[in-house]
Amino acid sequence: MSKTRSGKRILVIEDDETLNELLVEQLSSMGHKPEGALSWAQARAAIERQDPALSILDIRLPDCDGTDCIPELAAQCPVVVLTAFGSIKQAVESMRAGAFEYLVKPVNPSELEICVNRAIETSSLKRSCEYYRERLNPCISKIMVGCSPAFQEMAHLIELVAPSDSTVLIQGESGTGKELVATSIHQLSNRASSNFVPVDSTTLQQTLFESELFGHEKGAFTGAVGRKQGLIEVAEGGTLFLDEIGELPANMQAKLMRVLESGEFRRVGGTQNFSSDIRFVAATNRDLRARIAEGYYRSDLYYRMSTVLINVPPLRERPEDIPILAEFFLDTRSFQRAKNKRLGKDAIEVLTAYRWPGNVRELRNVMERAILISGDNTLVRARDLGLENTSTNSPHHSELGLDHEPTLDELKKAYLARLVVDHSGHRARIAQILGISERNTYRMLKKYGLRDARNSSPN
Repeated sequence: MSKTRSGKRILVIEDDETLNELLVEQLSSMGHKPEGALSWAQARAAIERQDPALSILDIRLPDCDGTDCIPELAAQCPVVVLTAFGSIKQAVESMRAGAFEYLVKPVNPSELEICVNRAIETSSLKRSCEYYRERLNPCISKIMVGCSPAFQEMAHLIELVAPSDSTVLIQGESGTGKELVATSIHQLSNRASSNFVPVDSTTLQQTLFESELFGHEKGAFTGAVGRKQGLIEVAEGGTLFLDEIGELPANMQAKLMRVLESGEFRRVGGTQNFSSDIRFVAATNRDLRARIAEGYYRSDLYYRMSTVLINVPPLRERPEDIPILAEFFLDTRSFQRAKNKRLGKDAIEVLTAYRWPGNVRELRNVMERAILISGDNTLVRARDLGLENTSTNSPHHSELGLDHEPTLDELKKAYLARLVVDHSGHRARIAQILGISERNTYRMLKKYGLRDARNSSPN
């Protein structure tokens, strides 16, 4: 027999001890990891310990009728029924109850291998189809998860806004899921059958951004060896999502404003006007009103983009959603890794107590790590999360480490130093907490010789 590349856990439920041992031996020689059970009670105990990828079930067991067990088993993994020659009718009934296939005793080794491989491959294909169907046909209840009042209010606003063509500005801290909000708006709109095109304003150089957005003509600049469509044209009939729009340079703000007002644009190096039938949705983690006051952002662009304003609450303001989101990530990530895991009570307590400065993105990464660290264990425990000793676990950080009555200037420096540690030097987040502009935050960091995330040496 040929061994499989990756052995699967297979549960053999057969009360004939000799046949059970023989099947276990045959499956082991195929490269799988079989476990034998002589009764339904033993089988249930085995399932609690480890989720099988396949079960082989005798329809006559000492403690129950095997046919009655099929629905429960089939909900977890494919079921191959074992039957005597005279029980073919019963085997057919088993198939109707949810069994994948049946084998007639005595079991032929070649037939066993073919049947087992087919069951496992079919199950894998089914899971893949379900996964990609979810990806191709998302809706707000599937791509966004939560039950808190803040989440429900946001979801209700998304459903109200989506059918219109109004421009939408999504505001929220980094990692809160602003792109998911934009995706939900697109999927619930009349443009869902057309493209959803995301553009990250922070990843493109200023000289390339205009070309990426509007396209260019041949010879428009060095390296423009041919005509290129811009992302606005790619998004025709659909939605263009401008992420981190607060980072747009001034000259691009003016050009984007013209597109929003007139619906027309020109490729770089071109003279022909093109019309655009797209919906604009933008997102930012910046305080754009503060940016306007500082002279960095056009007020007319802000008011044009914020026809509808959606605020995405940070995770610390929706604690009821933390266990739900954690279970969601656990299910989806475990699903991709062919595992079935659940959260322990101690893990839920740690997750709920944590402040989540990185919001939903951080939670997703923590759950991915927990799946890996927990290995073959079905239960994810607090120790698997890597959060128990994190300094940001406490809801407030009032200990500033001063052993004397400080001056006001010393208090400012100590508090700012605490924020730099707690938020990994993220200047925009520190500015938001302090309620001042990012420029003033930079000046304070420089004054006290502290570092932010954008600098590797003291400012």
